[in-house]
Amino acid sequence: MTKRQIHNVQPIKDSNVLKQVQDTLLHNFKAGRRNHTIFQLGKATLLRASDVLSLEYSDVFNQDGVLKKNAYIHDKKTGKPNNLYLIPIKEDLLLYQQWRQENQIDSKWLFPSSTSPDKHLTTKQFYKVMKQTGDLLGINYLGTHTMRKTGAYRVYVQTKYNIGFVMNLLNHSDQKSTLKYLGLDEIDKEERLDKINFG
Repeated sequence: MTKRQIHNVQPIKDSNVLKQVQDTLLHNFKAGRRNHTIFQLGKATLLRASDVLSLEYSDVFNQDGVLKKNAYIHDKKTGKPNNLYLIPIKEDLLLYQQWRQENQIDSKWLFPSSTSPDKHLTTKQFYKVMKQTGDLLGINYLGTHTMRKTGAYRVYVQTKYNIGFVMNLLNHSDQKSTLKYLGLDEIDKEERLDKINFG
C-alpha cells in the first residue's frame, strides 16, 4: 500500500452509499458477517484497522459470552490508552457472535483469518476486502481507513461540528490533522460558507 493510496481514502459521506458498502460487505463475501462487523466496529469506535483486527475475543466478550460495555486497549500506532464504548454496536457484535458459533469458529482473536484461525485477519487482507467492495460498487476511495474516517465524519456532523469531541475520539492532538482526516475539502468549506448569513 503506497502513501498515495492511504491519502486517497475518504469518508463515506452519503448514507445511501454507506448502506451499499455495508450490504456488499455482508452479502458478497464468504465471511461477510465478519467483514461487516469489522467495518461496523471500526466506524463506531473510530479505531485504526490494525487495532480493530488485533482485538481478542476476550476484549469484547466476558467468559460467559456476555458483551462488555467497554473494551480497554492501547492504540498500536500511538501507544495511547483507549477506552472503547461498545453499546452503539451491540446488535452487530451479538449477531457476529452468533455467526461465530454457527460456523464453529473457536479462536482467541475476535476477527480470525478464514484460512488460519490461530491468526487474526491482517490489514492487507482487509484492504483487499475493501478494495473489492469498491470495485463492485464503482467507488475508488475505499480502504482500511474508510471505517474510521466515516465514523469520525458522522460524529462530526451529528454533534453539530464538535471538532474537539472528534479529536478526542480519534486520539488526535491537533485540530488541523483532524479536519484533514475528515476530508473537509474546499467544496465542503464553500458549501458551508454559502449557508452562513454574514449580515
